[in-house]
Amino acid sequence: MKFEAVLFDCDGVLVDSEPITNRVLREMLGELGWELTQDECMRHFVGKALKEELSIIAANTGRTVDGAWLSDFQLRRNAALMEQLEPIPNIHDAVHRIHAHHDARIACASGADRIKVEMQLRKVGLMDYFDGRIFSGYETPRSKPFPDVYLAAARALHADPRRCAVVEDTVTGVTAGVAAGATVFAYLPQGDDAALREAGAVEIFANMADLPLLMH
Repeated sequence: MKFEAVLFDCDGVLVDSEPITNRVLREMLGELGWELTQDECMRHFVGKALKEELSIIAANTGRTVDGAWLSDFQLRRNAALMEQLEPIPNIHDAVHRIHAHHDARIACASGADRIKVEMQLRKVGLMDYFDGRIFSGYETPRSKPFPDVYLAAARALHADPRRCAVVEDTVTGVTAGVAAGATVFAYLPQGDDAALREAGAVEIFANMADLPLLMH
């Protein structure tokens, strides 16, 4: 099956950003009095738009968190990403091959804010593949696990969502891709794949070098 378009998540799929973002978030939640381990923080927040989790933070800290706190988080997060961010291993070759095989009909559809997504793609040298085809859950009515950002990406590429492939790495993202009607490939370099399969991923793979062949 040749897909009409391939839609990539960003964090954890194109760039290895989640451990960096997680550390900054844990530090800032600790400053509010909510101490979390790395695993706990990932479980609460990975794959989700932080702007939609502010009520959870307030409930666990007893402190009101507002747009100013979120802006401070974004500034501190972006500084750390600019200093430390690395691409996912083998992603450049995988994107290059998929871009060529699908006649450049690829997009990045992320739950993160656009500034972060574009900054990260520039940092790791992937922007040329996605420029003009970047979609943010901050700009759709609902973010992941709802399908809105994937539906927006498919619509912009004039592709039937049911004929699109989605590349994800979290249950939240897989759920969004499945809800859009797409075929979801889940990247899991290590760990238990049961939750991703239960969410509806049709293929789970551990090496980005394998992805182009899985899609042919």
